[in-house]
Amino acid sequence: MEYATNEGRDWRSALQQWLEQTLKCSVFNPNCESDRFLRSELPNGDFRLLKANNLPRYTTIVSQLVDLDCDEIAHRSDFVICYWDASASRGAGTKGELTIAKYFDKPVYMVTSTPPDEIPGWVLGCTTKVFSSFDQLKAFLRESLLPNLSSMR
Repeated sequence: MEYATNEGRDWRSALQQWLEQTLKCSVFNPNCESDRFLRSELPNGDFRLLKANNLPRYTTIVSQLVDLDCDEIAHRSDFVICYWDASASRGAGTKGELTIAKYFDKPVYMVTSTPPDEIPGWVLGCTTKVFSSFDQLKAFLRESLLPNLSSMR
């Protein structure tokens, strides 16, 4: 999120809406959760400015956000959706979250237009299935999740 345009809000929001409406999934959106956390932790401050102005406070907050995300992936998520682009490759959060998902046997579905030879091997090793578009991912999720949801009702 750190280096993504609008912190990746646009694709996450659109996908969250689709998952909730179409598949009736409960979604952990790290943008929403980070916003909620930062409003309580730093109500009048600019979180990103802390990195340059108060590194100890910044790292404390980031550590808490890492704990929040890792706990969600490890204990409550059924799968993880990753959008891999230049901003994801520049940051560390996506790589860490994929590693946690892999460690806890959670499927990771990656959407990317990046050629595989430009994606770190570690990231590919944590990924269950790669899609070239969100439409391909949605078709896969519809096929794999809707039959299971229907039988549970």
